[in-house]
Amino acid sequence: MLVAIGSDHGGFRLKEEIKKYLTKNGVAFSDFGTDSTESVDYPAIARDIAKAVADGQCQRGIIVCGTGIGVSIAANKIKGIRAALCHDEFSAEMSRAHNDANVLTMGERVIGVGLALAIVDKWLSTQFEGGRHAKRVAMLAELEN
Repeated sequence: MLVAIGSDHGGFRLKEEIKKYLTKNGVAFSDFGTDSTESVDYPAIARDIAKAVADGQCQRGIIVCGTGIGVSIAANKIKGIRAALCHDEFSAEMSRAHNDANVLTMGERVIGVGLALAIVDKWLSTQFEGGRHAKRVAMLAELEN
């Protein structure tokens, strides 16, 4: 699995911690920026990651901003993306198991590093359950048309 990862300036520090975690755990990733805490526009970063996932270049995406809200809204504008804003492990698990979320968003100003890494771990290790949930995910896709 190749994970697209990125952040705006408000999520840069947490993104760097997530990259260390992914490296330590042998998870391949592609960093879409930003490279500092200097101000950047989050919609552009979220768009690039979401397009990489939607196009199949990466299988999943992780985007961090100050709250996780802006990047979640932006990513969900891209057809085929199911971005989930998660600030706890249960939401991360259910976003994968029931919604087949392919992008995880988080807020650096909302949660600490330890919880964020636990969320990433849960989100990456949880598989989509399919079954009755597949019908609902298909219904979500129909809303894009």
